[in-house]
Amino acid sequence: MAGGRLVLLALAGASLVAGVLGGLARLGVPIAVPHAVVDHGALMTGGFLGTVISLERAIALGKPYAYGAPLCAGVGAVLVLAGWREPGLLVSLAAPLFLLAAGIALVRRQPLAHIKLLFVASIAWLVGNASNLFAAPPNATAAWWFAFLVLTIAAERLEMTRLMRRPRIASPLFAAAVALVLAGALLALPMPAAGGVVYGAGLFAVAAWCLAFDLARRTLSTEGFSRYAAVALLAGYAWLAFGGIAWAAMSAGNARWRDAALHAVGLGFVISMVLAHAPVVVPVIARRAMRYTPMLYLPLALLHISLLVRIAGGPLAFAAREWGGILNAAALLAFAGTLAWALVRTTRTAAGPAAPTRKTWRSRG
Repeated sequence: MAGGRLVLLALAGASLVAGVLGGLARLGVPIAVPHAVVDHGALMTGGFLGTVISLERAIALGKPYAYGAPLCAGVGAVLVLAGWREPGLLVSLAAPLFLLAAGIALVRRQPLAHIKLLFVASIAWLVGNASNLFAAPPNATAAWWFAFLVLTIAAERLEMTRLMRRPRIASPLFAAAVALVLAGALLALPMPAAGGVVYGAGLFAVAAWCLAFDLARRTLSTEGFSRYAAVALLAGYAWLAFGGIAWAAMSAGNARWRDAALHAVGLGFVISMVLAHAPVVVPVIARRAMRYTPMLYLPLALLHISLLVRIAGGPLAFAAREWGGILNAAALLAFAGTLAWALVRTTRTAAGPAAPTRKTWRSRG
């Protein structure tokens, strides 16, 4: 089973590389890439993130059928890359269906709020994939895809904070923020302008809730991996808030904010969450221990600085936007290299358990 997990991770990695190259090509960077990699959103959302998210869920559930979700997401992306776009999108459409089946099992096992929200997020992925298959307007498809990612992350953060003492108003505020995101996504097709403004408000509300109530505010004052993760999380929430504002501005008619909206959410928020969680998730999937290294701060800093360059220069100078995109890709490459180095370093220097433990993540010195 461990070998199968590594194969699924490899499929996700292939989608990530292809999606990044496609994003650079769309930005105008002169690189020779197959036409298929220009399908940037499907590769990044489904092929990469969908595979990793559903693989983590399958491991948590422990049922063989749950692995159908990451398998379909990964294989569907490979078919798209091979030039069989429609068959690939059809296979990808099955991935959220498997994830929904896993979600039903998880809800029956533990009918908690965050698990129910994960189920709702899976529905958003299904609608997004169907919208892409049937050529819905790009902004409407993107709204559903980002709803899948944002609500999945919000559910995981809700789980982390459920044992904290929160004011009574926290739960209804969270529910209202989620409702805004879903309402905006529903309205994105019939009423693009109004739906987009509502959607942007929902993204901003989710970010504000996380900034106010997330555990990261407390762990920021700790050491080692806990502090690193807190920095990544809080920076991501700030980008999500900005992305909500930019999404509303784009929907209100200011088209130049489109790149800022999509990448503030997709890179600034979602990838920052990946950088925060991957040092724990990847070793669990690979069944290899890994020690924390402060080197993880370097790709994290490069990601956010390059995104500032891209967004600040976007409306003013194409060169700044292009260089920002190149440095975005460099940040992802640097993170992957740092993660691989930390895994190899841990294996060579110390024997450890198959999955990271609290002691494993304690910073040395």
